Amino acid sequence: MTPTLNRTKLTQLLQAEEQLFHKNHPKSYELYQRARKSLHGGVPMLWMVRWAGSFPVFVKEAKGARFTDVDGNSYIDFCLGDTGAMTGHSPDATVQAVNEQIQKGITLMLPYEDVIWVGEELQRRFKLPYWQFALTATDANRFALRMARMITGRQKILVFNYCYHGSVDETLIALDEEGTPIPRPNNMGPQIDPRETSKVIEFNDVAALETALSARDVAAVLAEPAMTNIGIIHPEPGYHDALRELTRKYGTYLIIDETHTICTGPGGYTASFGLQPDFLTLGKPLAGGVPAAVYGFTEEVSQAFAAKLAVDDADVGGIGGTLAGNALSIAAMKATLQHVLTDEFYARAVKLQEQFTAGVEGVIAEYNLPWIVKRLGNRSEYWFRPAPPKNGGEAHAAVDPELDRYMHLFALNRGILMTPFHNMALISPDISPVDVDYHTKVFREAVQSLFG
Repeated sequence: MTPTLNRTKLTQLLQAEEQLFHKNHPKSYELYQRARKSLHGGVPMLWMVRWAGSFPVFVKEAKGARFTDVDGNSYIDFCLGDTGAMTGHSPDATVQAVNEQIQKGITLMLPYEDVIWVGEELQRRFKLPYWQFALTATDANRFALRMARMITGRQKILVFNYCYHGSVDETLIALDEEGTPIPRPNNMGPQIDPRETSKVIEFNDVAALETALSARDVAAVLAEPAMTNIGIIHPEPGYHDALRELTRKYGTYLIIDETHTICTGPGGYTASFGLQPDFLTLGKPLAGGVPAAVYGFTEEVSQAFAAKLAVDDADVGGIGGTLAGNALSIAAMKATLQHVLTDEFYARAVKLQEQFTAGVEGVIAEYNLPWIVKRLGNRSEYWFRPAPPKNGGEAHAAVDPELDRYMHLFALNRGILMTPFHNMALISPDISPVDVDYHTKVFREAVQSLFG
């Protein structure tokens, strides 16, 4: 018999966890109160207000898959900077390269020889011949979209419902319950109604894809190869073949955003599953946590873009940035690609992820819960629904904010940090099998508290 969640009990348990959190984090609370006098919301970046608990944990130091807060509490880190520190915190090779480069110059708006090594390595991994650099995946996506619109002369782009591609304005569009495009809820101060720039459909819907592209007004489809930010949503069999076939049929470029799906392997989902994008974008873990991003493209794109590029105006055209490709980022990228994000890294991390998934699935089976676990590479996520969603609309409908918050805070109070906003664990090789078993134990305790 499937157990029923008692909402009154959940509310009471959540209040108890909040009290425990306050008790165990007095110095973090003190710093938070001080920060509120100079930082909006008491945090340096808006998203940090959403952590479980009524104030954020202030970090003292981090290394590998662990960090310590200012109150002396130690944590196993399954968040890893929401992919930014997927390499583990401060990997030795990256730290050494940064320390050496910082003595020789940080940024010059001129290239170092190492940038060629990085470009050649990106060629090898992703099979695209030409590369450019940015500081965030948001910018990489923005620049790729600008190139696609410039080359095609088309103004529209196509994205998927509840996608995530950073803060790119054109992507902040969603479908309402009737399937009508609307500005994404809580889209803050949009420059323009995104319906003027964008089309949005559900992931895995081939018929909707062809309908959207058949007007021949879409410059590019911007897509994660598997959706990740509304939970892990895998493409259905044949979907990527259809996506590639239809974009070519209607003269639309295909941009694959690997910023999260680099968890799949050294060449991301693209290499693992033989995708053939026109553009590929990637940020976050590429430089071991140092801000860096890249975008690559085909020979055809390179030639078409060069034919329309006015070199004298290259610096004012909306593509590029003064700090893009800076020497420090390049040194960190080279070290991270050469020594950290290796085949061995993924082999160890995926094995640990499989152990993590098995542990969570065992607890779910033990309590006969209508929950599931989804996985992608070294990324694993549990859902409070009986079947995997096939698109963003289904995933969004399954979100349970109160239960999410309770599971996060229960884990946090017992020394485990999960990724905020959903129940995702990112696993680096610095995690130990004992750490994974400890998560299973804490997860079981949380479930027992709810359904025991």
